[in-house]
Amino acid sequence: MSYLEATHDLYKDAALTPDVGLCCTTNPVWELPGLKIPRIMQEMNYGCGSTVHARDLTNNPRTLYVGVGGGMELLQFAYFSRQKGGVVGVDVVDEMLSASRKNFKEAEELNPWFDSSFVELKKGDALNLPVEDDSIDVAAQNCLFNIFKAEDLKRAIAEMYRVLKPHGRLVMSDPTCEQPMNDTLRNDDRLRALCLSGSIPIVEYIKMLTDAGFGTIEIRARKPYRILDPKHYATDELIYIESIEVAAIKDPMPADGPCIFTGKAAIYYGEEDFFDDNLGHVLLKNQPLAVCDKTAGALAGLNRDDIFISPSTFHYDGGGCC
Repeated sequence: MSYLEATHDLYKDAALTPDVGLCCTTNPVWELPGLKIPRIMQEMNYGCGSTVHARDLTNNPRTLYVGVGGGMELLQFAYFSRQKGGVVGVDVVDEMLSASRKNFKEAEELNPWFDSSFVELKKGDALNLPVEDDSIDVAAQNCLFNIFKAEDLKRAIAEMYRVLKPHGRLVMSDPTCEQPMNDTLRNDDRLRALCLSGSIPIVEYIKMLTDAGFGTIEIRARKPYRILDPKHYATDELIYIESIEVAAIKDPMPADGPCIFTGKAAIYYGEEDFFDDNLGHVLLKNQPLAVCDKTAGALAGLNRDDIFISPSTFHYDGGGCC
């Protein structure tokens, strides 16, 4: 059995019998005016964070969500795009698609504004999306891509890039791990399907996105997720897994490389009212300006004694230098 078959079987079982503890997040359930999420959707929330951000979802975007789960994030996306087929959900597991259709009927009863026609469910997988080129404003996946091995991960990211419109956004939540994992863990298909042993370092994760052509990367959150300990797993040391929330934007690739926001800021504290580097970055006195890692490096390279560059906070919420 391949790791993809193991993943299919695991989530088939999770669709037939909801597994509340399969994925646990530190995210609160969204509370928006008029939005009521059925309990069954919450129990089938098999993610490690959230991919729903209001600032991504203006002007009735066409949204794609891969790996539908119980339909909770599809319902949340539909809240912002109340039109027939405004949200497309893709899953390879027939039982998960059926469960979502059933859950949407319950959501209709709880939410007068919601109609199941707002969500178009399609059978398909992340490596061959049944979606046309350049047709999606916001694409999302939650705790899915970390399951893929390297070549499949490249293909899944390339598929998302293909279907996005120019300047469209790929919004993701995935486990990451900065520590090395031994081959026993890496090759355990069930642990990979459980969103554990496929976790890779953040730098590698970002490189996969920029290699695919995404010109802007935003790391929006970095949170504790799981522990693999020697008593329960095939490891000699405790392994700490985090989850990150990332947006990869289909902007043109800058000539000097991608803009990667990891939550750094520049603060000018000199004698003048502001500092202008004549490259589009104006620092007001003692006011933090969010900067991408590239700009942070350029400002640090000026060797001034009146500009402070903060470490990465791994939280970027928009605005700033680019």
